[in-house]
Amino acid sequence: MTVDTINSTAIHHVDVSAQALLASALARNEGVQAQTGALVVETGSRTGRSPKDRFIVHDGLTAQTVDWGAVNQPIDSNVFKALWDKVEKYLQAREELFISHLQVGADADQGLPVKVVTELAWHNLFAQHLFINPSAEQVSNNPGWEIHSAPGFFADPEVDGTASDGAVILNFSTRQILICGIRYAGEMKKAMFTAMNFLMPEADILPMHCAANVSEDDVVTLFFGLSGTGKTTLSAEAGCLLIGDDEHGWTTDSVFNFEGGCYAKCIALSEDHEPEIWTAVNQTGAVLENVYLDANGKPDFDDDRFTQNTRGAYARSFLPRSVDKNRSRSPSVVLFLACDCYGVLPPIASLTKEQAAYYFLSGYTALMGSTEVGSTAAIKPTFSTCFGAPFFPRPAQVYADLLMRRVDATDAQVYLVNTGWTGGAFGQGGNRFSIATTRQMVRAARSGEVLQVNQQIMPGFGFKVPLHLSGVDTSLLNPIESWNDSAAYKTQANELIQKFQDNFQRFSVSEAVANAGPEVF
Repeated sequence: MTVDTINSTAIHHVDVSAQALLASALARNEGVQAQTGALVVETGSRTGRSPKDRFIVHDGLTAQTVDWGAVNQPIDSNVFKALWDKVEKYLQAREELFISHLQVGADADQGLPVKVVTELAWHNLFAQHLFINPSAEQVSNNPGWEIHSAPGFFADPEVDGTASDGAVILNFSTRQILICGIRYAGEMKKAMFTAMNFLMPEADILPMHCAANVSEDDVVTLFFGLSGTGKTTLSAEAGCLLIGDDEHGWTTDSVFNFEGGCYAKCIALSEDHEPEIWTAVNQTGAVLENVYLDANGKPDFDDDRFTQNTRGAYARSFLPRSVDKNRSRSPSVVLFLACDCYGVLPPIASLTKEQAAYYFLSGYTALMGSTEVGSTAAIKPTFSTCFGAPFFPRPAQVYADLLMRRVDATDAQVYLVNTGWTGGAFGQGGNRFSIATTRQMVRAARSGEVLQVNQQIMPGFGFKVPLHLSGVDTSLLNPIESWNDSAAYKTQANELIQKFQDNFQRFSVSEAVANAGPEVF
């Protein structure tokens, strides 16, 4: 438990219930309550993360350990301290403050206690949903972190050393996170995720941007992927227990969740296709960000007038099935979800250990629009190392080496799963794989069927794809067959392969890993 450093005349709501936070948010007109009972809030002009406004304090601890650049921008410790003090004075002057003592990481040895101080009641409700209120055996005695969230404080870039009037700054040495001028609550969870991603490798733990679940026959599956590729959707599956939908650590003998809740994309959410998520976000106390309400107060998940990055935050307890201890044994199935907008990747392919390292470092997928400030609804290819480059502050090779060691030690099978297009590129005649089809791929991987049937080597890419799977149209399994023009397929495939090769030039890896990538054919 961290010491309360906020001393003021404000009313402090400390460790109050989620119900009390909901009531406060409504009483303070921070949002409105939907017909379903969910709290609906708007985040203003920032409806996604603000990567250009995120900084890490450059000091003796981070100078040689952080991969500095456009993603991990440095800021001086004195500049941080001055702004922290300004924001603290601002918070002291508020009439009310909301404070919760929580934890990140469902592991007594590696969890991080975190004190969350927020100007807004709904931000604290969000934190209670997404972070962990640990059970007695999970309580960590590690040094505590502290988040100050002050969306009403606007920085002066010329005076405060920020890029705009909003900022997210992490100080690993003092274990402090400052968020000002930003209402988008996702910044809180991703800031603590970044902290875990910096710290875990030192404990021989692989931090992962992935979902995880456990099947009825005790198969643990990981779902790596960027936002919009299907992590939350595919991991919330009937017949499986959810561990978590976004952030995990892989130890020598287990997988544990960093979080206590989920943060689901809600655009085009339907009860038919995603019943568990639908039910969760429509419960009393769930938080809906930038979701439009119709005249009857009912959420319209198809309406994107505010943003395509509409979100729903809820605790794992909102789901009908989840793993009680928020952790499980090591995985035997690892899925890399790639939303391929070129339409040339198969719905599933099995990877060798070296191929797994190559595609993990590459992190290929499509940007699905609007998860970051300034992005558009356009869908375009991207390469994001570790399937989450903005959140991994150390050099990517650190995480890739850990992945290979874990796969080696557990014999986990890694697959590449295309949740994007087939039969043509996006906007050029292609169709996106249905959720139902992708779920069939997941089940085939989990059961081992993909490895048991006859396979063939994909031209250019070099990985193996199954020739047939039970209940699946065989023409879907080989993307060449789903295109009307094989020459057009080859052109598109080679264009993507060239992008892979150009992107991978920045990595210094073993010859075996370098040779595991695709070759123009």
